[in-house]
Amino acid sequence: MKYKIVADSCCDVTREMKDQINLDLVPMTISLENEQFFVDDNFNIKDYIKKMCESKVYPKTSCPSIQDFIDKYKHAKDVFVVTISSKLSGTFNAAIQAKNTILGDVSDKFIHVFDSMSASIGETLISLKIHEYIKNNLKNNEIVEKVNSYIKDMKTYFLLENIDNLTKSGRLNPFIAKAASILNIKLICGSNEGEIKLVEKVRGYERAFKRFIDIIGEEGSNFEKKILGIAHCNCLQRALSLKEYIKNKYNFKDIIVAEMSGITTTYADNGGIVIAF
Repeated sequence: MKYKIVADSCCDVTREMKDQINLDLVPMTISLENEQFFVDDNFNIKDYIKKMCESKVYPKTSCPSIQDFIDKYKHAKDVFVVTISSKLSGTFNAAIQAKNTILGDVSDKFIHVFDSMSASIGETLISLKIHEYIKNNLKNNEIVEKVNSYIKDMKTYFLLENIDNLTKSGRLNPFIAKAASILNIKLICGSNEGEIKLVEKVRGYERAFKRFIDIIGEEGSNFEKKILGIAHCNCLQRALSLKEYIKNKYNFKDIIVAEMSGITTTYADNGGIVIAF
């Protein structure tokens, strides 16, 4: 095999998309009470959500090991890697160290690791973009340049039904979270150079949902050239409804929908929605 695309399992992708671009996922792990879950093809998301909701203990996630990445880099001459934002996880550093380990012993191999500056469906869009450029026979350095430009331009936003896990993980100010809970305020958050930022506070979910859609038009452009991705946590109908609203309001080239993996679910929680474009 000449080319290979590798991502961590925070990349939310359908099996069809995964097969279409020959995407190989490096499993991340989740610890919940006395259990450890490997987020791979055998991971049962429904079972995990049930246990997470019943548990009084906050689940913890762990990045893959260096060896996990080394194992995935094999069997291809040119390897492109996409990881969750380096501001959110040590996964990017593990991928880089694996790259340096392999290239220290092999001279005729190409590996490039992209920091997605995002997560979830954002990683998916980047992987799809890499595949598009490979199909168009671009050289490796051209792919790196164009994908880096794509990452810089990409927007990621999320709207959560429940913010407890995000707060307990230290990724959201607890004072903001407490005020939001008391006042029935829903938070629209986004990515700011790979870190989570608060975009807006909106009272009530329905208003927040509509505002979520409006922000796309305010922050994006050239939609006819772009794909928008939606990742959902156990709320397919909500995701499909969002897709229809966006489709009727904006002229995106395509809109894709995927269920969240265990990693994104841990932070987004039941009912969470992430979009990227």
